[in-house]
Amino acid sequence: MASRSLSYTQLLGLLSFTLLTSTMSVRVGFILHKPSAPTLPVFREAPAFRNGDQCVEADQIHIAMTLDTNYLRGTMAAVFSILQHSTCPENLSFHFLSLAHFENDLFSSIKSTFPYLNFKIYKFDPNLVRSIISKSIREALDQPLNYARIYLADIVPPSVDRIIYLDSDLVVVDNIEKLWHVDMEGKVVAAPEYCHANFTLYFTKAFWSDPVLVKVLEGKRPCYFNTGVMVVDVNKWRKGSYTKKVEEWMTIQKQKRIYHLGSLPPFLLIFAGDIKAVNHRWNQHGLGGDNFEGKCRTLHPGPISLLHWSGKGKPWLRLDSRKPCIVDHLWAPYDLYRSSKHSLDE
Repeated sequence: MASRSLSYTQLLGLLSFTLLTSTMSVRVGFILHKPSAPTLPVFREAPAFRNGDQCVEADQIHIAMTLDTNYLRGTMAAVFSILQHSTCPENLSFHFLSLAHFENDLFSSIKSTFPYLNFKIYKFDPNLVRSIISKSIREALDQPLNYARIYLADIVPPSVDRIIYLDSDLVVVDNIEKLWHVDMEGKVVAAPEYCHANFTLYFTKAFWSDPVLVKVLEGKRPCYFNTGVMVVDVNKWRKGSYTKKVEEWMTIQKQKRIYHLGSLPPFLLIFAGDIKAVNHRWNQHGLGGDNFEGKCRTLHPGPISLLHWSGKGKPWLRLDSRKPCIVDHLWAPYDLYRSSKHSLDE
């Protein structure tokens, strides 16, 4: 490659130019090719988890997550935690949604870390949602993959009629089968629910000043739920055309800017006060702090089945910076990152 003849100063200039032109091929004396996939972290191989004798008649449990190269370390820890606490780990089927151009590298990474895992990676087309994404309060919330959960029912096989959706910044410290067997009571979504929410914080003046839009919330209980932990009745989602309904709200947001956050408000506009409430122990959320500073937070009182670092602060980043919050040490035992010094077996 011609870069051998370039000076250090020229290399710096070339690097800056390459970043500015992104993935474009540009001629500057030679051809710059599209960048290759980012180098993924290397993880240790997890132990094999086997079913107990009581698992003969157990259900197949379907779990969906996204695979983001920036959150891969969190995903690996989440999967490890689920397997470790499951009574029937061989009955778990993981459905990963990923951007197509990283699919092969991500498959190899998961397969080498969890050789016995039952999983499939599905290509998510970012063009499905890119044109209707509005800028929110945090850049990470604006990525197309953050909206992939909306399209779950269209992506997973028709044979899957129920699925648990989980974010990548969490660990499960209980048997996931308990969440799987929640009685949906005819609802489309089941999740921990927090009522007496102040919806004025989620929606803008443009929303509250529009008499047509405001009617959508009339008669609804002001209940909030975090979309990072959900049980979804996939059949009811399909029959109710809820993907289209979410897209319609996103289109209105693009035109009028009626809310601040990313993928959550459309779910609230459709499902607020009309989901199956699950015990709060299944989403101890907010451990990543707020969306601006990500300051440390303490645990809420009560039993815990799932720890969720929603918010700006992520445990692997704070641990690596040697500025962890106390709760981050609860995530550390599930970290399979090969260079990690705070993992369970080191």
